Amino acid sequence: MAEENARIPELEASANLQHASIEGQAGKVAGSALASASASASAPASVTAPRNEASPKRARPPRAAVKMLPSEYQLCDVKDLVRLIADMLMELVRFNDDIPLKDGRLTRFHSRAPPAISVADYLQRLTTHATLPPPILLSMVYYIDRLCALYPAFIISSLTVHRFLIVSATVAAKGLSDSFWTNNTYARVGGVSLRELALLELEFLDRMQWKIVPQPEMLVDYYKSLVERSDAYEIEGGEAKTESDVSLPDIAGDAETKAEPAE
Repeated sequence: MAEENARIPELEASANLQHASIEGQAGKVAGSALASASASASAPASVTAPRNEASPKRARPPRAAVKMLPSEYQLCDVKDLVRLIADMLMELVRFNDDIPLKDGRLTRFHSRAPPAISVADYLQRLTTHATLPPPILLSMVYYIDRLCALYPAFIISSLTVHRFLIVSATVAAKGLSDSFWTNNTYARVGGVSLRELALLELEFLDRMQWKIVPQPEMLVDYYKSLVERSDAYEIEGGEAKTESDVSLPDIAGDAETKAEPAE
């Protein structure tokens, strides 16, 4: 484990992943789960040429090639899955950051300020150094909907997304996988203190009612939904495998499985 920690690059101090306090915090947050952003997106402003003047036609840029993804999410390259999840998270962040903080309420998941590291880079960092396979990554997406439903004060915003990612990665890996790292490694990868990660983990599990294992078909649905909302990817054959065709390696239990408290 010491060798593993030695290979993990430190996050810069400007990452701003420290927990926010009620005093001195005026961030903009509010919102809901996955469908919120796509349901309420507004059209961007555009500039048009005067009608009495002929404007030269601009050649349309060639459409980027669509990458085909396997029908079984377990076979999906984690880099592609990270991109799909990061794009979805940023859509939520852009939507929720425009809504003022309600009643000044903050949660354990709020940072003092938006971290300097991008969501995509942070998620890739977690995936690389904490070894997150596709089932874990998709379970983290499932946690967004469940946590928002059970804990209305929580939303995905620029102040919460990074801390949500590190705690959901920690909980998913420890609760769903046969092998996982220690909290010390997850804290180092995520750029938070060991004590803060333990507090986040307990808060997360309590808000999730200690039920953290999604049904297999739910991960298939989330995989399909992520691909459908992207212009850069399609699933081979046009359909993800159904639950009857899918097995979840390294995942045990069912949706009623409860996690063990952190040591």
